[in-house]
Amino acid sequence: MERRIGLWMYQNGGGEQIQNQLASKLNERDISVVTNLDLGNAVAHDGSIFCNDQDMGSLDLFFSYNAGQQTPYQTYLYQTLSTIIPTINNYEAFELTEDKFKTAQLLKRHGINTPDYVVCNKKNIDNLKKHFHFWQGQAICKPINGWGGNGIIKLESERDLDLIYPYIVNQASPQLYLERIIENDFTDYRVDIVDDQFIACYGRKAAEGSWKTNITSGGNVIQREAPPEVIELALKAARITGLEIAGVDIIYDIEHQKYVVLEVNGIPAFATPDQEKMGINFNAKKIQCIVDLIDRKTRKQSHRSKSTPTNSNVASDINYTDFA
Repeated sequence: MERRIGLWMYQNGGGEQIQNQLASKLNERDISVVTNLDLGNAVAHDGSIFCNDQDMGSLDLFFSYNAGQQTPYQTYLYQTLSTIIPTINNYEAFELTEDKFKTAQLLKRHGINTPDYVVCNKKNIDNLKKHFHFWQGQAICKPINGWGGNGIIKLESERDLDLIYPYIVNQASPQLYLERIIENDFTDYRVDIVDDQFIACYGRKAAEGSWKTNITSGGNVIQREAPPEVIELALKAARITGLEIAGVDIIYDIEHQKYVVLEVNGIPAFATPDQEKMGINFNAKKIQCIVDLIDRKTRKQSHRSKSTPTNSNVASDINYTDFA
């Protein structure tokens, strides 16, 4: 086979079956697949990166799709590898969307509705209290990175901020990120995008008595049709961040009567077998679009010398538009 890609795919929740389907469809296009390339186990020396005895620089592309097992070391080598071969998602966009503040800042500057937020030095609590006054003493305290709703705290009074301040000071991050609470019905839209194409939409609903829609926080997946406005908003958000594969989380702001982008995720999950039984059937379309994307990117790469570092993976196929 002329081309060869590396793959690191999550294995739980039907991930192994997705991996096998991806590999099969890529093989049909004469693209071979090397699986289980967890960069957490890789070693770099003499200008090369090796993982499971595979010279990563000899691959035509590396596809990383595993949110639950990312480590700082793995992402460190992911960044280095992205200067040698194309990666999906491209590392620049992946790194951006791992940071909630940087993502929100970029989207705001392009006119995308996102929650009002404040970021400041965690030692400067007086700045936060000023914003609390305008937000009626309510906010969401979030780590700037992370997934699954972990580390998110709801603050309902200025006293709450004082109570968690010792916890904040002991965190490694120098900054504190707070969002204004948005009045909503405790459901959201998760819009899947691949290669600037709408794949599917489903919803998530918070458990009774909770406000978090994340599945790992007790939320439930629900069938949900996305209105055209939601799809267009998700497509714009994905384009602005530069992600080739994106899951855009959107809620409806009841107070201001508008849709708001909460987050843009670089590793949105495929539907699990149980979700497929519910009628959430988008995996086949998503797999096909990912295969098309890999095919196109590796055809382009095959015309370049592999010994020459390339930055072609950095959102080169995205047509950026100023939506401001």
